[in-house]
Amino acid sequence: MMRTHQQILSVIFYVIVFSSPLYSFNYHFLSDEFIQKIQKKHGDYPARRFKAWRKVVRNSMALSDLEKISKVNDFFNQLNYMSDISYKGEPDYWMTPVEFLVAGGGDCEDFSIAKYFTLLALGIPAKKLRITYVKALNLNQAHMVLAYYPKPNAEPFVLDNLTAKVLRASKRKDLKPIYSFNGDGLWLAKQRGEVQRVGSSDKLSKWQKVIKRMRKEGEKQ
Repeated sequence: MMRTHQQILSVIFYVIVFSSPLYSFNYHFLSDEFIQKIQKKHGDYPARRFKAWRKVVRNSMALSDLEKISKVNDFFNQLNYMSDISYKGEPDYWMTPVEFLVAGGGDCEDFSIAKYFTLLALGIPAKKLRITYVKALNLNQAHMVLAYYPKPNAEPFVLDNLTAKVLRASKRKDLKPIYSFNGDGLWLAKQRGEVQRVGSSDKLSKWQKVIKRMRKEGEKQ
């Protein structure tokens, strides 16, 4: 996901301009009815991915938080990396988890968003999770990961589609945080380990579009 600093700043600018309502996970996505509709519309392979997703959620409910983030990270990292331009021909398109599983892959933000909502479904509160834009120093490009904070202001664990292991942020010297968000707020990174809350994520335009599409996907026909 190649982006210039100007593009990153443009995303931050959207925070000032746009808004969207908060969203909670809709379990209808895991129902037999919904999976049957996926199979009818998209075929057997996407339906199998939804069944596997449901299995991960059901089998992980009783696990510890660290076990949950590991299971969810492992599951979604099986999917393929796919650039934005190859999905609907739209640059920097953020997929919903449903779109991600139907496609069988996506860009780094799609991995992070799918992991975020799945961990919400497993009972991990939004305040412990932040979708985080970073600069991948080894690749010299912008990248997105999901951070899990065991406690407020604690060192987070990083869920990344570029690596199989869930590691503490201090072990990821290759990542430079830029900003992060979840369903409750948005933070800018002042320096490594220090962040400043700058507002609400419900004013992030691309996040708004994801939420809107998820609401439509969750509506029972």
